[in-house]
Amino acid sequence: MGSASSRDHLMKLLEPVVGAEGLDLEDVTVTQAGKRRLLRVIVDRDGGVSLDDIADVSQAVSTALDEDDVMGQAAYTLEVSSPGVDRPLTEPRHWRRAAKRLVKAEMRDGTVMEGRVLAADESGVDLDVDGSARRLDYQDLTRGRVQVEFRRIDDTDDVDGDEG
Repeated sequence: MGSASSRDHLMKLLEPVVGAEGLDLEDVTVTQAGKRRLLRVIVDRDGGVSLDDIADVSQAVSTALDEDDVMGQAAYTLEVSSPGVDRPLTEPRHWRRAAKRLVKAEMRDGTVMEGRVLAADESGVDLDVDGSARRLDYQDLTRGRVQVEFRRIDDTDDVDGDEG
């Protein structure tokens, strides 16, 4: 079974399993790690994923894999996690989950726009770009990325140090 068809089979097998746990299956990858293979399953949902969610879905995925021969007889390690901050924003749900975050949006015309996500729906995303709202339709976007911020704008700490 080729890697593309193996991935497709894994996605079809695991999507309902992950969905039954109330999560979205974002990605599945299989990579070689020494003599073993690493099966990485990425899950997410609105509001984020807790460690308990990861434990529950790991058990459900493990059971489903034991009942199917997609991974064959060779040893593998199962890793279930949520997406990292570097995950590209490619689906409407990704943009929605990035609400209030600073993002860099790459446009189909080659321009790049940076702004804070105000809202996202099924057709596009609203960004605050330098104090003015801009509507970007998904058809005009190639992808976006959340920008790492060490101090977010909504932090409530006193920036002047006047803790008086």
